[in-house]
Amino acid sequence: MRILVVEDQPQIAGFIQSGLEEAGFVVKLCRTGEEGFDLATSESFDAMLLDIMLPGRDGLSILRSLRERRVTLPIILLTARNELNERVEGLNLGADDYLTKPFFVEELVARLQALLRRSSGTALTVLQVDDLTLDLIRHEAKRGDREIELSQREFALLEYLMRSPGRVFSRSQICEHVWNTHFDTGTNMVDVAVTRLRKKIEAPGEPKLIDTVRGVGYRMKEVP
Repeated sequence: MRILVVEDQPQIAGFIQSGLEEAGFVVKLCRTGEEGFDLATSESFDAMLLDIMLPGRDGLSILRSLRERRVTLPIILLTARNELNERVEGLNLGADDYLTKPFFVEELVARLQALLRRSSGTALTVLQVDDLTLDLIRHEAKRGDREIELSQREFALLEYLMRSPGRVFSRSQICEHVWNTHFDTGTNMVDVAVTRLRKKIEAPGEPKLIDTVRGVGYRMKEVP
């Protein structure tokens, strides 16, 4: 899942980024309100962590503008203050949750996972396609009874494909959501990653699950 983090304090921003990436999220970090608003309205994210106290444009102003534009991106507010009025105002403006600094990264991860489950309308924590399962909480992958060891990037790529079986994803979309960068047509980074993933999830004799759509990209098969 791709998370936008808007936090101006480098130490806190680094703490959040490393904690979320270790938990398997892809993080886009920015440190000003203006940049955060621009990214939230121009790129695709699954959730946003928004600090209230930002230089220039503050978090509540950004939140208000996003909701006025009908941007439904799930948002968790981050604040160093413990004032009830500020938390109430944020929730009334359309925030989905809030965390008061300092906080444990484990709580942040748990709140994000709960928020993403609510926003998708499901409490699903295990993805399954045919006999391939992906446990999003334990970070475990299995094909039948066979355990599959995946790197963090491979796990993120497999999760992205498994969340929408049958949907074709372009190399640009995969690169943006899994590597958090724009696709360079001069590289075969995505193709190499898919090839490695296939070798792990498609052992000899097992049905193939990842299709190549020539000239477009890749998709996870829809299994009846």
